[in-house]
Amino acid sequence: MDYLFFFLGLGLLLLGANYLVDSSVAIAQRAKISNFIIGLTIVGIGTSAPELFVSIQSALTGHGDIAMGNVLGSNIANVFLILGVTATILPFAIDKMQRRRDIPFGIVVAILVLLLANDSLIPGISENTMSRLDGIFLLLVFVIYMAFVILKKGKDPTKALAEADEEATSSLTGKNVLLLWAIAAASLGALLWGGNMFLDSAKNLAAAWGMSEAVISITIVAIGTSLPELITAIIAACKKNPQLALGNVIGSNVFNLLMILGVSSTIHPYTLTTINIVDYLMALFAAICVFVTIFTFGKKKFDRIEGIIFILIYIGYTVYLLMR
Repeated sequence: MDYLFFFLGLGLLLLGANYLVDSSVAIAQRAKISNFIIGLTIVGIGTSAPELFVSIQSALTGHGDIAMGNVLGSNIANVFLILGVTATILPFAIDKMQRRRDIPFGIVVAILVLLLANDSLIPGISENTMSRLDGIFLLLVFVIYMAFVILKKGKDPTKALAEADEEATSSLTGKNVLLLWAIAAASLGALLWGGNMFLDSAKNLAAAWGMSEAVISITIVAIGTSLPELITAIIAACKKNPQLALGNVIGSNVFNLLMILGVSSTIHPYTLTTINIVDYLMALFAAICVFVTIFTFGKKKFDRIEGIIFILIYIGYTVYLLMR
């Protein structure tokens, strides 16, 4: 039954996130909210809803390793699996803004989380925790970063509005507003119910397989909650628009580390017991590897050989986790 509940919970998470985004975008458009704001808020938050709900529920139930492992695992999978698959299908260029701002900022954020979560690196402290103060600090950094992004986009309003129109689309546009609210409420319920079901079955499977919560959250839970990004990346590459994958991955990774960890630890601080320093270093290594691709092989380009290397790194890391 745990296998059934695992996949059923995952399905509810993914469907709930999809319809919550669609209904929220349609409601916001009916309320005359600009597509620019919709794209930056509803769409950005909605695509990371599975990770957000799993991490919050993990923190609330005292399973901090799953909350952190889900985020670290998602970031590692986003880079080595999703970008690796995308570049293997179709190599793509890395634009100037990503090279100069977004990719370096991702490295800074990975270092920040490594330092905040590993209190035992400080002499005299034996326990690693994500405190409420840590969470508030991460949320503050997130707000500053978002404000900076908005100001930068404002300098090129034509491009920003074009991107906003592309992001702020919904299959439910034009539907009755009461129906939209009903779909939004049902989607939220699916996220909550699916998240609980997914989380409980993952914990049971970890115990049955003799795996720690950290390992199962970094592998199976993380890949499950990253499925929307993986599917989006593959479709984008097949449609000859692979650059979309890099933007989604960088944005998702920053959102995961700052927003999701910030919200979960602010709501309910938690202790980390089985998350290994290697896991934090791997998330940092992933961010650095994205930066390194700017200078290796085809300069300022994500090549097929880099994609294959990324996939092999992910396979190697997964094998290490299972052996651990």
